[in-house]
Amino acid sequence: QVQLVESGGGLVQPGGSLRLSCAASGFTFSNYAMRWYRQAPGKERELVAAISSTGAITNYEDSVKDRFTISRDNAKYTVYLQMNSLKPEDTAVYYCYTRERLHGTNYWGKGTLVTVSS
Repeated sequence: QVQLVESGGGLVQPGGSLRLSCAASGFTFSNYAMRWYRQAPGKERELVAAISSTGAITNYEDSVKDRFTISRDNAKYTVYLQMNSLKPEDTAVYYCYTRERLHGTNYWGKGTLVTVSS
């Protein structure tokens, strides 16, 4: 019932930009904090950015904090990740995530691939 669907990934050159979207359904989106994770080949999945339910509070992993921006539109049930000044090391599958606090259930999207290469 809960569904998270990422989109917007693709191939970009170093220094370029992409905007990822995560469309949510099956729950009251405005009550949930949202997160973006990424997983590069051969590496562990890592938290990239997080946003509170209202969008008032955001947090970023240090390597992206001056380049990426997480935002949300609760009316559209969508969370975004604007990625600027992309580097090859940003290459990864990017996942949308939220947690149902009552049951402690984790919800993941299927991911969208971002490749930064010339």
